[in-house]
Parts: sequence; structure tokens; C-alpha cells
Amino acid sequence: MIRTRSLLSDGSRLRRPGPLALPALWGAVAVTWKLGCPMAQQPGLAMRIATSVVFFTVGTGLILGIRRGLSRELERMRAIAHATQLVLLRLPPPRLDGLAVAAGQLSASRGAVVGGDLYEAVATPHGVRVVIGDVRGHGLAALGAVVAVLGSFREAAHDEPELGGVLRRLDRALGRHLRERAREEHPACAGREPREPEHPVAEEFVTLLLLEIRPDGEVYGLNCGHPGPYRIDRRVEPVPVGDPLPPLGAFPLPADLTPYPCTRLLPGESLFLHTDGAEDARDGAGRFFGLQAVLTEAAHDAPVAPAALVHRLHTALLRHTRGRLSDDVALLVVRNDRPRVPAQPAEPGLRRTRPAPSTHW
Repeated sequence: MIRTRSLLSDGSRLRRPGPLALPALWGAVAVTWKLGCPMAQQPGLAMRIATSVVFFTVGTGLILGIRRGLSRELERMRAIAHATQLVLLRLPPPRLDGLAVAAGQLSASRGAVVGGDLYEAVATPHGVRVVIGDVRGHGLAALGAVVAVLGSFREAAHDEPELGGVLRRLDRALGRHLRERAREEHPACAGREPREPEHPVAEEFVTLLLLEIRPDGEVYGLNCGHPGPYRIDRRVEPVPVGDPLPPLGAFPLPADLTPYPCTRLLPGESLFLHTDGAEDARDGAGRFFGLQAVLTEAAHDAPVAPAALVHRLHTALLRHTRGRLSDDVALLVVRNDRPRVPAQPAEPGLRRTRPAPSTHW
């Protein structure tokens, strides 16, 4: 890995002088001509004009070469950042244990694919577990907390039989990240190992919604100060998620983490999860984005596939804000595509009969 990086860096160092080679050669020729050619030393307006043209051409070539090299380097860095961010916040598979899933992200930071929002959905032996969250702040500065929470969730969702255990794992992972960041940012780090602060990075926290969709469609959740989802089935209804727990990183979690029975997702119904950037988005006049109204319009048209619904909301958000989002937006849609099992009639031989009355003397 280190060897590959060194080769790539060496290759980039070799490529960088390419656009400047020809202008530099012109410059060397111009200086040699000016200093070594007797004709160039002669006075006169014509010779001054010729010298000015030569050096102007060389200067223009150098500027264009530097600009071209910087443009190539910027495109290369953007491609690397884009690939890295897509690996970090990967799209969930289109189907998970009979559920259709789609997600998308809009970053408020120009040129960024991933900001301070996070989402993930995984199929586990305990059901399909879904997380969506929002790190305080947005853009690349929030990526460290996103990495800590998502990395912990992808392991804990499979290992922990109880949803409360998953949430505690996420809280511990975020706490470690905040402590490590506080140590790195402490002024004493330059000289010696500082004493660990009692309350590291007190203003950092993550609002989060953790859901578990069981095989029978029952949905249980734990809400850490995050907006609740919507259930869509021709109608759009807010789903209750219980009394909110404190956001991760702000205060300790309570001892009792009993999941709240949110709803039952029947076949054909969808859950729409979002971060608060969707509801808080405003247009130029300060009007909020009508999230529920857009969802209701989509539900009335026809049954919409999860990916199409995410695309439709992204388009409506960008149109409403004219592409100037003030906060990151993450959307995730889960639709129950499991087949309906009709009630089976009882077999004749198994039909219940009323027992004969007994007589006691």
C-alpha cells in the first residue's frame, strides 16, 4: 500500500512539469537570445518591440501552463474525493430481505458528495436495521463523526440482539472519536500527552433514528432527537417514534433503552426517512419546503418506486432552493415488497366442534 502510494506520488510529480516544459524552454531561449545575441543588444524601437513580444509570449505560455497543471491536479483530487466519499456513504442494496430500499444525499458544501448526514440499512438475523442521522454542522468537517457512527453500526447491527445494544455501541464509538479529536486539537499535544478532558468537544453531537423492521412488518425504533419518518400508502402519515432520547455525544444515554413500537409496515407500504435539512430548506423568500405536501402529491399519482421517490424529492428540493441548500439532506425510503399471505380456510377434518356438555351427578 505504501509502495503504491509512493509510485502514484512519484508519477504525479513527473506529470506536473509536463505543461510547463514548453513555456520554460521558450523562456530559456528568450533569455539566452536577450543576453547572448548581439542583435538583441542593439537599440531601436523595432528591437524593443520584438523583445517585448518574445517575453510576453513566454509569460503567457507560463501562465497558461501553470493554470492547466493546476486544473488537472484539481480534477484529480476531486475524482479521489468523490470515490472516497462514495465508499464512506455507500448506497444500500436495492433489496434487503424482501424490502425495496433507496437512499440519496445532497450536500450543502459545494463540490462535496458527502456532508454531515449519514444513513445505512442492513439485513440481520434480527430484522432489517436502518439508521439515519445528522452530525452537528455540515460538509467535510463532519466526516469524522460520520465514519465513527457508520463503522460501529455496520458491526453492531449484526452482533447485538437488542436494538438498545446497537445504540449503546454507536454512542461509545462516537465518544471515542470525540475524545481522540479533543486530544489532537489540545494545545498541549505539541509537547506532551495531554490530560484527557472531562467533556471533550462539548458542542459536537449526532441526532439519530434507529429502526428495526421485523419479518412480520412490525417496526421498532429508538429516537435520539431526530425527525420521525412518514408512512406512505396512498396517504402520508407521520409515524410516532416515542419520547426522544438525548442526541449522541451530548448527554449520557439512560439505563433503559426499550425500543418503541412505531408502526406496522404492511406489504406495499413505504417508510420515508429524512434529516432535518429537508424540512428546514427555504427558498429566496424564506418559505420552508413543503415536504409532506410533496410526498402526498407523489403518493396520489401512483405507487412510486423508492429510487424514483428519492429522485423526485431531490429535484423538488433543488428547485425550491434554486440549488442553494443551507444544510445537508439525506433521504432513505424502505418499501415492504413481501408478498401478502391470504388467510387460509380451516380444513374440514380440523374444524373445531363444540364439546358435548358433561353431566355430573
